[in-house]
Amino acid sequence: MSLNIDLKNIIRSIPDFPEKGVIFRDITPILSDPAAFKFAIEELQRLTADLDFDIILGAESRGFIFGAPFAIACGKGFVPVRKPGKLPYEKISKSYDLEYGSSTLEIHADALRAGQKVLILDDLLATGGTARAIAELVSELGARVSAMAFVVELAGLGGREKCAGFETRSLIAYE
Repeated sequence: MSLNIDLKNIIRSIPDFPEKGVIFRDITPILSDPAAFKFAIEELQRLTADLDFDIILGAESRGFIFGAPFAIACGKGFVPVRKPGKLPYEKISKSYDLEYGSSTLEIHADALRAGQKVLILDDLLATGGTARAIAELVSELGARVSAMAFVVELAGLGGREKCAGFETRSLIAYE
């Protein structure tokens, strides 16, 4: 029988980071607690149990932290979506806007097969820029997004709206 852990209570809230007026939701206390980390992976499995997907994509870097053990737990493969200059093989890239600037993500050109069903998994949904960029990379490779799943959602930042058209789920939401 699994424990029932209040993940929201474990997440550390840090005011005025990275700038004044922002409350940073720090997931590292979940990662350092083996029971909480295991519970988070189990809850992600529960959250996505009714979804049909073939493979999991996670964005650098915290998407890797949750995505890889989640993929193992689900018996699925995992594809890393990386920052520029980190992938050694032929790749495609997508630039996008963040809360505090812009960024670019890359994926190997052969990471997905046409028609493959993808679950995008990340630690945080904020403005939705990262998730949307990954969805566009998935589409460029001929695969399709089955859904997007997040550990934490910052509901007031409009990320869900930016992900409109995709099934979007989160374990924890902050207004």
